[in-house]
Amino acid sequence: MSSVLKLSGVSVVRSGNTILDSVDWSVDSEQRWVILGPNGAGKTTLLQIASASMHPTKGSAEILDVPLGSGDVFELRPRIGYASSALSRKVPRTETVLDVVLTAAYAVTGRWNEEYEEIDTRRARRVLAEWKLEHLADRHFGTLSDGEQKRVLIARSVMTDPEVLLLDEPAASLDLGGREELLQLLGGYASDPRSPAIVMVTHHVEEIPRGFTHVLLLGDGGVVASGSLEEALTAERLSETFGIDIDLTENDGRYTARARQ
Repeated sequence: MSSVLKLSGVSVVRSGNTILDSVDWSVDSEQRWVILGPNGAGKTTLLQIASASMHPTKGSAEILDVPLGSGDVFELRPRIGYASSALSRKVPRTETVLDVVLTAAYAVTGRWNEEYEEIDTRRARRVLAEWKLEHLADRHFGTLSDGEQKRVLIARSVMTDPEVLLLDEPAASLDLGGREELLQLLGGYASDPRSPAIVMVTHHVEEIPRGFTHVLLLGDGGVVASGSLEEALTAERLSETFGIDIDLTENDGRYTARARQ
């Protein structure tokens, strides 16, 4: 295994507030990580550093063997797949689903004067089919449901065969059916040995797909626990992370958490 992310003593301070505090964390190419923690724990900030969109205030970050701050981020970013609600807001509402995925080849969010080859279009259609979106290829992005939009952005993020895939709360706001459909697709993708390293942010253990291997628990900007799901995801550590006594159950690779009665 090779390392795709390595953070050493990473801290982020904004307006005198410490968002991340001395985070040490590394991700290898065959690992699938979930980042769990309450609101304000620093999860999205950590993902922004991992996507080369933000520099830490202190410490060092190495992404795909490129030290952040010394390499060309414009060459680095196309090697990173990234899907988030913030990206969704940048996509023109009238953009077709096919073009939302296709424009990932140029790292833009709207068709302009770029020229695409037939191989690019075939690749985009193949990715849409893999994420069960081929029937939406000609629909406008703004007419899709939340669940469909989230799947389109994930399809876009894998369009360029990234070396690491970062997902910021992909199941947020979805209904039960939409969530389970997405988690089934993510679980299948995570279980494929040809897939890249994956890091997914969520608030809920119920949203951890099958096939994920590791967890990073963040609380108040610091690491509460880090390691394999079997060792690091425990009721005691979840209770410490969220500040409430929690019971944790696991069934066939899926997790459930409840406040302890």
